[in-house]
Amino acid sequence: MFFKISDNPFTGRLPDFFSYGQNAITMALAALVVMLPLRAEAATQNNKAELAALTFRMAGDELRSRIVVMFDAEPKAETHLLALPHRLVIDLPETNFGFDKESLEPRGLITEVRYGLIAQNRSRLILNAKGPFKVEKLEVLKNESSSGYRMVVDIVAGSDREFAQALASQTKSDAALDGEEAGISPGISDTLGSSHQFTVMIDPGHGGIDSGAESAAGTLEKNVTLSFGRELRDELMKYKDINVLMTREDDTFLRLSERVRLARQHETDLFISLHADTISHKDIRGATVYTLSDKASDDVAKAMAERENNSDANAGVASEEAPVVHDILMELTQRETHSFSLNFADGLIKSLQGEVNLINNPHRFAGFQVLRAPDVPSVLVEIGYLSNKDDEKLLKDAAWRKLAVERIAHAVAKYYTLRNNVQALP
Repeated sequence: MFFKISDNPFTGRLPDFFSYGQNAITMALAALVVMLPLRAEAATQNNKAELAALTFRMAGDELRSRIVVMFDAEPKAETHLLALPHRLVIDLPETNFGFDKESLEPRGLITEVRYGLIAQNRSRLILNAKGPFKVEKLEVLKNESSSGYRMVVDIVAGSDREFAQALASQTKSDAALDGEEAGISPGISDTLGSSHQFTVMIDPGHGGIDSGAESAAGTLEKNVTLSFGRELRDELMKYKDINVLMTREDDTFLRLSERVRLARQHETDLFISLHADTISHKDIRGATVYTLSDKASDDVAKAMAERENNSDANAGVASEEAPVVHDILMELTQRETHSFSLNFADGLIKSLQGEVNLINNPHRFAGFQVLRAPDVPSVLVEIGYLSNKDDEKLLKDAAWRKLAVERIAHAVAKYYTLRNNVQALP
């Protein structure tokens, strides 16, 4: 006996909550059966999802915790462990998540809960723990007094050795899963045509389970970048000589390495990664254009790159760094690519100046993994900072976005004329 059932079994300490007797389970489930309204974000996430995760509840202390998730249908779940930090990963069919934000507050052994699309037709729920743990129980049960199913997860604090042994005993399914994800190319046409056309790839940062930054008002970076990316695509499509692709066209997670692979696979002439981060200096605002460098231009750029490069780990997948290149021809290609990246960055800043607010010293550089395609000129554009209320307001303003995408598209067109040795645009 660990916890005692109270009127609200999910607040405070619950000495009987982990008793597996029928009375305790019945009383605990009674609190769960009340289905909370779906959050607007979940309702619009994907209408074609096979499954709905209706509520999330957890209780516990420093020694053990119980997590209960209510579903509208039986969830076909696969689980595995990850280290650094210690995590339990639960993979599901594509799922609409309707969790109440307050239910995700850190409690017991759990420090963070994240969820979202991890790949096409597949979602992921990640439970971050304070330290090593053991999964004592994980089962899916049909509700006795209502429709739907519940997933019950009990974890207990463990030792580093026990966690390492559990990791070692996992099957090779993780490797197979990684390989499967590497082959996913959402939103990209398989055929570019018989002759190459100047191609721009727009990369809306984050997506799916990786929400990116979040403003104080709850605005998610992944939604901002996707909306802006779609509008930039539509503007660029007005130029008949420019082919436009996107790394993602919906709320889908992509590895950083997958974004780079897509750019190379489609022989992209220009790669533009879009972001809208938060930083500790809330007074800093304005657009920033980043290019690749192993040495960061400043502390803000360094911190930004470290945060963005950690996106894969935050989504519960292993990071994949590009191999070191020693081939002399490839090194020459990289130098030329870097030169083109710098050229476009300078042209983009000139196009934005006087029309769109820019940060001081708007051309900065750092070691962003997403910019490491050796043969694709690439830039990362911070279109604004969600940590600044004025920037957030502009990012939500349709008129401002229209102006911003027009100026970026104009810079792309100017760059196109440079690369193709045709008469420059005014």
